[in-house]
Amino acid sequence: MEPFEERVLRQIKKQQLLIAGDRLLIACSGGVDSMALLHFFDAAKDYLQIELAVVHVDHMLRGNVSAQDRAFVETFCMKRDIKVYSTAISIPTILEDEGGNTQAICRRERYRFFDEVMKEGHFTKLATAHHADDQLETMLMGITKASTINGILGMRACRNFSRGMLIRPFLQVTKLEIGQYLEHKGGSYREDVSNTKDSYTRNRFRHHMIPLLVEENKHVALHASQLSMQLQQDNDYLMELAQQAFHRIVNKKGENLYSVEICAYQKEPLALQRRLILILLNYIYNDLSTLHSQSLISSIFTLFETKNGTATIHLPAQFIARREYGVVTFGPAQQALVEAPYTLVLNKWNKYANVDVFVGPCCEPLDGDCYYFNASKVKFPLYVRTRKQGDRIKLAGMEHDKRLSRLFIDDKIPLVKRDIWPLLVNEEDDILAVLGVRVNNKFSKQRRADDDYVLITRLTE
Repeated sequence: MEPFEERVLRQIKKQQLLIAGDRLLIACSGGVDSMALLHFFDAAKDYLQIELAVVHVDHMLRGNVSAQDRAFVETFCMKRDIKVYSTAISIPTILEDEGGNTQAICRRERYRFFDEVMKEGHFTKLATAHHADDQLETMLMGITKASTINGILGMRACRNFSRGMLIRPFLQVTKLEIGQYLEHKGGSYREDVSNTKDSYTRNRFRHHMIPLLVEENKHVALHASQLSMQLQQDNDYLMELAQQAFHRIVNKKGENLYSVEICAYQKEPLALQRRLILILLNYIYNDLSTLHSQSLISSIFTLFETKNGTATIHLPAQFIARREYGVVTFGPAQQALVEAPYTLVLNKWNKYANVDVFVGPCCEPLDGDCYYFNASKVKFPLYVRTRKQGDRIKLAGMEHDKRLSRLFIDDKIPLVKRDIWPLLVNEEDDILAVLGVRVNNKFSKQRRADDDYVLITRLTE
């Protein structure tokens, strides 16, 4: 066995990338790296006790040349009795319809096809030929973009994909070593001329920055790959601690609605505070691919620096983060549609938004806040609605009506909840109660001689 193959096999065993019985799908473009990967696994499949197949995508960006790449891969596999799944996807047509970044769309469509093949062929692993030089480029690009720590951790040797895992067995070897291995095996490959163009960010790093680093240290790519692995291991542990903290201090209030007490957040170590924000965004969006912005994370971080005052940050996809009364709330900019008014049913529990309401003849105290009143002084039927412009309430002990907007501020009702907070009104639309908060001057906590009805409220969140 070649020394190169022994090194790669050691990494596969060390990182548990494959087990006996795996059905391995190899992503092969026909270039030097992926052809070396294909030669490697073709030589090692019996030793590893795995089954092999190949997947290839022609992006149709280079006319007959890319079609020839596809034929090259198919011919290689046919000669070695390796099953191949190949397709052509018209990226130019997609770009014409959608616009956008060419490389990003190529990757999206390529991996979409990989996913289909993984499921169709019941494959357990997908292998790509990313190597140590790719890892160095990825980390440098992450630093250049002012990324969060997730953006500079580099690529993982193994991650979830489709119905199984995506593995990168070459991450601890360099491109030079891969080329030498393929040459030693007598293998051929196809050259993609787009790799020479500086119009792509990765290519500019590859052609201009990496050579300068190699001049300083020819092992820089391997050092970067080893550093990436150590950072990933450390980060995994810290993320585990952050996840435990998340369940302690983050409260889920509804669909995509979360609140965090600033005091509790500030007690956590800074390393966990940063990761708590990432976890929270991941819960909201279920995808952090577009959220590796240090400026976004820093903006959210500033909300937790003080408990004083209110502040709002607008997040992607119509979400907001708002600080108010010592709490930071994350959720949709419009938390809920205002519910239509409805008639309160007497002598039974009614549920409206975040409040349970009971109105009926005086009875034994029930679970909740009880307020007594004289039914003859309240015009029935009663209704529940949300606030309207100019709403006021008559409070006991006050000479003038109080504006609801002021009451919400004084009683520290979060801004995002004010438009949907339930109000109890009578037939003439007088506000009898801000349910769960305040009642008007017709109600009393202590039952009076002429009180014959009771209002009972229970907050449900």
